[in-house]
Amino acid sequence: MNILIAFLIFSGIVLFHEFGHFIVAKANKIGVVEFSLGMGPRIISYMNTKEGKKVTFFKPSQYFEGKEEYGDHTVYSWKLFPFGGSCMMVGELEEDEAPNAFNNASIGGRIATIFAGPFFNFILGFFLAMILIGSSGYSAALIQGFTENSPMKQAGFQQGDVIQKIDHKKIVVDGELSYYLMFHPLRDKEVTVSASRQGQTITKTITPVKNEEDGKYYLGVTHGGRIKGNIGQTVFYSAYEVKYWIDVTLQSLKQMVTGKISLKEVSGPVGIVKAVDTVMDETKDEGISIQLLSVLNMAILLTANLGVMNLLPIPALDGGRLLLLFLEAIRKKPLPQKIEEGINMGGFCALMLLMVVIMVNDVIKLFH
Repeated sequence: MNILIAFLIFSGIVLFHEFGHFIVAKANKIGVVEFSLGMGPRIISYMNTKEGKKVTFFKPSQYFEGKEEYGDHTVYSWKLFPFGGSCMMVGELEEDEAPNAFNNASIGGRIATIFAGPFFNFILGFFLAMILIGSSGYSAALIQGFTENSPMKQAGFQQGDVIQKIDHKKIVVDGELSYYLMFHPLRDKEVTVSASRQGQTITKTITPVKNEEDGKYYLGVTHGGRIKGNIGQTVFYSAYEVKYWIDVTLQSLKQMVTGKISLKEVSGPVGIVKAVDTVMDETKDEGISIQLLSVLNMAILLTANLGVMNLLPIPALDGGRLLLLFLEAIRKKPLPQKIEEGINMGGFCALMLLMVVIMVNDVIKLFH
């Protein structure tokens, strides 16, 4: 059951991404050959042809080629492997003289069509955050308690205070405090902490204490919680929740590039399914509502992550295609077709290799 839920979440996120490409392509009069969920062989396909609606099962792509009744209608397919999806446009992969071909659309229309996929991921994240925050409140660095000999307690902070700043880092949601301390470990050095208490701001200078067991420094406080807000706060924090996960993704990429996070720690589809399964198991005793909210929170992370990753300037990803389109806009003409095809094919092969490596790592982690 948990695995099915994970598949549904992942498939829904990908489908919404591809729908972004689809709807903007249609708005720019770009023909869409096929809109599909999943990869590999087709299980079922649907199309509204000149002769009426048709449903086919297990038909290869060649089945739809050269048949007049399909005309310029879109084939909607569900494919065997539930990872990924596609919005295949006319003339997207090769030169096509058709008026509705991708390459014959305006440069602005093409840029908007490619950008729409990642942008729709962020839109989806916002609406999911609206449901989460509207139901349970926005996340805040709410002080829940103190450890023994806590420097925060000794400085005068109280349970119920909301931490809003540490040194020069503004804290809007609770996760920001955790990630800031992860990437900026405390030392035997004073830090300035500000917190809100009944509308007043309290600012104190604190010296972290060292834990002799692990040798790390701590503020001596447990934090986290949700606060119910008004409609304006719900909208603001929903948008900020998406921004927060975008920041986390970018920070994680930076850590990978600098070697602080290894490729083995990166998760692909198999790892995502396992993570959702773990969340469902850990919250099963807390009731179905808590389970749903936990999964919803993970879905926001995943859709924001997918949006960011697709905008990376890597060939075969949306970001790589956007880069080529921006170059075309600057040069006032596209790159030679063979060069563009070579770049995209090379990027696609490298991407497939990376996906295989990540999937192998995911499978290995399942048995550890």
